[in-house]
Amino acid sequence: MKRIILPTDFSENSMNAIRYAMRLFEKESCTFYLLNTFTPAAYYVGTNMMNSNSALQLEQVAIDNANKGLEEIQETLKSEFSNPNHTIEKRAAFNLLVSEILTMEEEMDIDLVVMGTKGATGAKEVFLGTQTMYTIKNVSCPVIAVPSDFHYENPKEILFPTDFKFDTSNPFLPLVKELSQQHTARINVLNAYYGEPLSDAQNEKKDFLDSYFDSTAHIFHTAEGVDVVEAVEEFQIKHKINFLVMIHNRHSFFENLLFRPVINQIAYHTHVPFLVIPSVKRMKH
Repeated sequence: MKRIILPTDFSENSMNAIRYAMRLFEKESCTFYLLNTFTPAAYYVGTNMMNSNSALQLEQVAIDNANKGLEEIQETLKSEFSNPNHTIEKRAAFNLLVSEILTMEEEMDIDLVVMGTKGATGAKEVFLGTQTMYTIKNVSCPVIAVPSDFHYENPKEILFPTDFKFDTSNPFLPLVKELSQQHTARINVLNAYYGEPLSDAQNEKKDFLDSYFDSTAHIFHTAEGVDVVEAVEEFQIKHKINFLVMIHNRHSFFENLLFRPVINQIAYHTHVPFLVIPSVKRMKH
């Protein structure tokens, strides 16, 4: 039984991500938690500007509105999908999104977060949007970011860029294997080659992946003379990639990739759903 958080701000963007999750895991037993978090505007200007009774009234109105919105989504999903494998629960919280997700991780043994992202509308925008980015950086479970303009496709071609420096004990690696097997997908393992051969340790990780994905289609690719951003962009142009997965190693190429200031240099991220797996080191922090 998978436990999956589906954050929503009641936008079409978040609804698109919710529908994606329902279809991606349609064959699996799942409990989906529809999550809406809110911080009434009055709390930003300070409670000294209103009496405590008014503040409580405002919070109650926010809670009522959130619950009403969540009920409507719940009914819509039951009507659209009617999947006996799926249980849908609602959660409204007076909290920041990431703080509430962290609380739920502790309480409920959450497996995954699936959330929407509007991507970039201008070069100055932060990659994937602030909420998605902050979630990816801080939670201890995998996150799938779904672009607002992505219409569901079974993930048949999965791109997995890696520097072969991950921890083989990562408990979320099975998620990649499960997705590939459930959707009869091929995993394309891509390494950007900087002119230096792989170390013995990196070759061991490569051999590990070859063995680990033995029961699913997979192929190794090397991109020579380009950084990982160019490598992924070029690969996606040449191949019909419809799912991207990376392991988030702190202080690795991933960090540089993720936090580049000019979003249009890595615009490919916004085209397909993007699964980010936290590194073992990150999970321990």
